Amino acid sequence: MSQSDIAALNKSFGIAGQLEFIRDAGGLVIARIANTHAQSAIALQGAHIMTFQPDGEQPVIWLSPAAKLVQSKSIRGGVPICWPWFGPHAGEPAFPSHGFARTAQWQVTSGKALPDGSTRISFDLPQSSIPVAQWPHSCRAQLVATVGKTLSVELITENTGSTAFEIGEALHTYFTISDVDALRITGMEGCTYLDKVGVAQTRTQQGPILIASEVDRIYIDTEGDCLLEDQGWKRRIRIAKSGSRSNVVWNPWVEKSAKMGDFGSDTGYRGMVCVESANAAGNVVTVAPGATHSLRVVYSTEEI
Repeated sequence: MSQSDIAALNKSFGIAGQLEFIRDAGGLVIARIANTHAQSAIALQGAHIMTFQPDGEQPVIWLSPAAKLVQSKSIRGGVPICWPWFGPHAGEPAFPSHGFARTAQWQVTSGKALPDGSTRISFDLPQSSIPVAQWPHSCRAQLVATVGKTLSVELITENTGSTAFEIGEALHTYFTISDVDALRITGMEGCTYLDKVGVAQTRTQQGPILIASEVDRIYIDTEGDCLLEDQGWKRRIRIAKSGSRSNVVWNPWVEKSAKMGDFGSDTGYRGMVCVESANAAGNVVTVAPGATHSLRVVYSTEEI
């Protein structure tokens, strides 16, 4: 994208003192938001929310200091969009894991200053960014992010065709925490989950989730709030969602994070955890012709 294209974005959607578009050193175009409540950065590639930090607080969204901000590569951290399938493609292993949306170029469709001081920005995934060989369905995908005292993210799928299709999806959110030893995750007690570490098997969650080794789980039929209780920072992050019936909890731990090479340090995995609001495994969604499905999540913080 040229400097004139970025100038056009700022002319059409920029908001003085709240929203501006810049080009990162790696070539990605970034929407930079700073209002009276919080700061955030969103890449147009993937409509990828990279950061969110309420004023006066620790960051809520984790972005690896070694994240590779380059074109056509997924970004380590933030809120990657998994769409229109979650994990490996069911029939074509050569297709990209978690779909193509997270590395596709999205278009800004609106930027708005809200009366409460928040900033709302909307994106569309254009048809030109959808590989027909991988997704031969007529549809529209949108992302709407509202940055304020809380962060609200809505992923919208509209079936514009004449036949139903099935989607798997997730907001693959990385959270910043003081340390995994100080963390417990509540809200999924008694839930069934698919444990993907080692030999995949189904288990039932007993008590809060504690992380002391690699964790890779899909919790099914989970619709209530999820809470990340961080005793190190005396903070609770609340994940309140709608249109999502799965949660995914992930931390790669020592060996896997070292092999990935973009966690920033040998202990980078200790300062993050992924809790993803999803429709995955047995909770994939069928979208009928003319219908719209919305996955919406609000992230907020509370003192404990």
